[in-house]
Amino acid sequence: MADHVRWGILGAANFARKHMAPALQTARRGRLAALATSSAEKAVPFQELTPEIAVFGDYDALLASDAVDAVYIPLPNHLHVEWTEKALRAGKHVLVEKPLAMSANEFDSVIALRDETGLVAAEAYMVVHHPRWQKVRELVQAGEIGELMLWDTVFSYNNRADTGNIRNRADTGGGAIPDIGVYTYGTARYVTGEEPEAILSAEMRWEEGVDVWSHVTARFPSFHFSGVNSMRMAGRQYVAIQGDQGVITVKAPFNAAVFDQAEVTLERAGMEAVTWRWPGVNQYVCQVENFNASVLDGAAYPCPLEFSRGTQVMIDKVFEKARG
Repeated sequence: MADHVRWGILGAANFARKHMAPALQTARRGRLAALATSSAEKAVPFQELTPEIAVFGDYDALLASDAVDAVYIPLPNHLHVEWTEKALRAGKHVLVEKPLAMSANEFDSVIALRDETGLVAAEAYMVVHHPRWQKVRELVQAGEIGELMLWDTVFSYNNRADTGNIRNRADTGGGAIPDIGVYTYGTARYVTGEEPEAILSAEMRWEEGVDVWSHVTARFPSFHFSGVNSMRMAGRQYVAIQGDQGVITVKAPFNAAVFDQAEVTLERAGMEAVTWRWPGVNQYVCQVENFNASVLDGAAYPCPLEFSRGTQVMIDKVFEKARG
């Protein structure tokens, strides 16, 4: 591992195939070295991407391999803590899909094990690695919209027909908020550096034990928050950050270059709107390159587990409010 990180993937998930496997192979100072799957058919696209990839028939066999330095875990939500801890105990650095855990207190054993092993472990919260969110944070914290008043956000898609999808199943930790609430809630925390003082309201609709629609309002120390998450509405991604002197809008705030082109627009009274664009930036590649730098150079990782735990604290409070 002198000059690059050798990555393995636990499971041939569609998201891993479409987005993360190419990112692991493309990112500087890393390469995709191994895949664990019991399905020869599912392994084929990964072999087409990198023919030299080693394919293991089970997860434990990959974790035992000396040819793997770090693992990416795209398993269903309820398995994240278990396999993250197994990977750390096997001496592997870990990038695990969000949400890492189903409650905030489950983060604690993972954080303790990370510290004990000295390995890099992080939740795959890719949005904060994209320069659009770094720009938004810079603008807000520099006072470009004056006093922050309102954070207004929506993230929705419709997977009603996909009844077998893990997001539609309670037994796999499904639900709209675990899947995409991490973005609507977490980006507000990332940009402002603030935590919610109170969840004011949490309207929620459930189907088969999972949340499929919610509207949450919260009070932060310096602003109010309004966020909608749904797996039953037409696809929409929207963020507007309003101050007393201006408004910042974020286009394609969560799936840059997939949902639409990443753009940030600043509007203030008495001045022309200014827009920044990042047409060629892949946030998954940015994420992996930052992870590789942490492994190889000891660089501070931009999104530590403590930050991810904070978002889960907010999620826990939202569900507590909704359930009364």
